[in-house]
Amino acid sequence: MRYLVIFFLVVTGTFIIDQSIKELFVNGYYWDSKCISLELHYNKGVAFSMLASLGAYVKWLQISLITVVLVFVTYEGYLKKFPFALGLLVGGAFGNIYDRFHHEGVVDYVAWHCGFDFAIFNYADVMIDIAIVWILIVSFIQERRQKRLQEQTKLK
Repeated sequence: MRYLVIFFLVVTGTFIIDQSIKELFVNGYYWDSKCISLELHYNKGVAFSMLASLGAYVKWLQISLITVVLVFVTYEGYLKKFPFALGLLVGGAFGNIYDRFHHEGVVDYVAWHCGFDFAIFNYADVMIDIAIVWILIVSFIQERRQKRLQEQTKLK
């Protein structure tokens, strides 16, 4: 039951932080430097503005995808294993979906342009990326540890 508390607290915290930062930019905050610009952009698509041609259907596609992911991670036991990381992922996803309903596009604001132009992104995107990397690294470490234990038991 503790994992559910962690999960819901992280989802809520991630969503609140994400929306608070985005509100700054919606209300006109702007900052520019040689490498990074913090400026308001609305992304009507998904990563790198892909699927923007789907318009309002993108938000329903994302809701369906998040629902499938939540059912899968709950059914397979990953929610118990990674409550914090999955809280970051779901909180970020909810933040971006909320934008689609409230602003008709995801509020993005970090534009990297030092040496090359990179995709414009936001806090929710970073939390989603951190969650995925976290899950992959921990899974890799656990798999290696399990293989080592199996090898040790075979030697005995």
